[in-house]
Amino acid sequence: MNSRERVEAALAHREPDRHPVDLGGTVSGIHNEAYTKLVEALGLRLMTRVDPWDVQRLAKLDEEVLEKLGVDFRHISLRAVPGSGRLEPDASGRPCFVDEWGIKWGRNPHYYDMVAHPLANATMEDLEDYPWPDPGDPRRFEGLREDAKRLHYGTDFAVQADAFFGGIYECAWWMRGFSAFTVDMYRHPEFANLLLDKIQALYLDFYIRYLDVVGPYVQIFDYNDDIGMQTGPLLSPAVFRRYLKPRYAEIFRLIHSKSKARIFMHTCGAVRQLIPDLIEIGLDVLNPVQPLASGMEISGLKRDFGDKLTFHGGVDIQRLLPNGSIGEVETEVRRICEVGGAGGGLILAGAHNIQADVPPGNILAMFRAVSSMGVE
Repeated sequence: MNSRERVEAALAHREPDRHPVDLGGTVSGIHNEAYTKLVEALGLRLMTRVDPWDVQRLAKLDEEVLEKLGVDFRHISLRAVPGSGRLEPDASGRPCFVDEWGIKWGRNPHYYDMVAHPLANATMEDLEDYPWPDPGDPRRFEGLREDAKRLHYGTDFAVQADAFFGGIYECAWWMRGFSAFTVDMYRHPEFANLLLDKIQALYLDFYIRYLDVVGPYVQIFDYNDDIGMQTGPLLSPAVFRRYLKPRYAEIFRLIHSKSKARIFMHTCGAVRQLIPDLIEIGLDVLNPVQPLASGMEISGLKRDFGDKLTFHGGVDIQRLLPNGSIGEVETEVRRICEVGGAGGGLILAGAHNIQADVPPGNILAMFRAVSSMGVE
């Protein structure tokens, strides 16, 4: 099988020749510091690169690395609009920037963190007047159709269209502040609904334009929205169903109506309680299968939802990859493949981006373990 056939088999719950693997997407990437060490371990002489506006400091992966690791995917994403952000150091001189949504991010040793929320003190009237991003800016799409067509027709890789920003829930609290937006959902529902409606309308506009460009050429289309924490959902099922489920359903309907791509949703944390709702509204691929989060161990997810979902991720980045031995990594990856990949339905990757403290030997062990496990 080639990579695209392998991925299509896994998505269709058929056993491929080996389980497909991913690295390099919006939530299956690698921190630039870990990537620099990986490149050295592979014996390559490459200039590592990172987008200066990327708050997670993820490396832009080189084709030579993807080929050496046997990665089955190639990723595409909307272009950043030049000049849409601005540098704005804080009072201490720490590097900060303000993105096109108006959110301010401050540099720490490894990442950028949110330090100011533009709608922290907003009224409903302010939401009407806010300078929202323009989904129709043609610079977002420059060369994107050509890249998607080249990957689709000129390679055998599976093509994944990555998310362009956080999901509607994340975007709302990023702009409002987490505590403030949580209070809004319980005490100021009119404000919460108006803010979500504004963001939803923008997202639908973004997705229509994005799908018009890449829809015919991709196998997977991303939607990202963190709705879980380590011990359970960030929202109760009732609140999720009130505010987010119907909006997700509209987004998922749009994606399925304009593309044959499977819908991929990233959500960190323990979201087991919400998985039936996500399946009901059309989810195809769940990421990242965070094994140390409550209820998210692959064996239970496979047993209860494996006939309806493909699982993407699964390899622990909290303890195993940074602190485990090479042998422990190989053993655990083989177990995940045997349990989660039985009958197809598994795409092996880290359970989120590979962080700066992961040694290159463990990254290589993860991919080596999969490549040695051809499905009989």
